[in-house]
Amino acid sequence: MKKEIVLYHGSENIIQKPIYGAGNKHNDYGLGFYCTENIDLAKEWAVSNSDKNGYANKYILDTTNLKVLDLSSPQYNILHWITILLENRVFTLKNDISKAGKEYLLENYSIPYQEYDVIKGYRADDSYFAFAETFLNNTISCQRLAQALKLGKLGEQIVLKSQKSFDQIKYISSEKADAAVYYPLRKQRNEMARLAFLNNKEGVFRKDAIYLIELIRGDIDNNDPRLQ
Repeated sequence: MKKEIVLYHGSENIIQKPIYGAGNKHNDYGLGFYCTENIDLAKEWAVSNSDKNGYANKYILDTTNLKVLDLSSPQYNILHWITILLENRVFTLKNDISKAGKEYLLENYSIPYQEYDVIKGYRADDSYFAFAETFLNNTISCQRLAQALKLGKLGEQIVLKSQKSFDQIKYISSEKADAAVYYPLRKQRNEMARLAFLNNKEGVFRKDAIYLIELIRGDIDNNDPRLQ
């Protein structure tokens, strides 16, 4: 990651001074300040309904001496991402397999993410969250979940987690996000992610598919290259 990066935070409000410890503890990576490097994504995230405009707040983050967790790095896979979600988001676990799977993932794929100043990874929009929940209910394979995230193009987010990171972010400006323009784009992006998942038939019939039940039973080694 560059020493200084430009970030955007989508919100209904202009936020000149992000507040450490504020926000929703049930977001993807827990409490934090959620940003993106893409201004258009920020504008889409700023409008949660069709009749209220928002803002893309622009900042510069100085990453000097910040400890960054990049979930796209080779040492991590899709199971590390979903395990962090399990620690923060509220899932509907419909059967014994999904409940046992949650315990297995927390035991084997937990990352001490709270020790990091900044986290970079996928954002669990409605579609992504639904895909993750489907995997936890043993309906789709690990590979199909990973493909869905890549094909969906819902974007990555960069999350400030520590007081230190909040001290090193500087507000630059705010740009209006017109709900009439960006709310339809937000819905369209989510729908495109869903269609990409449904149309990806290759992932349905893969002979090397890995399902949650196989992980729980110990049929798959955690270093299996298919998980990467």
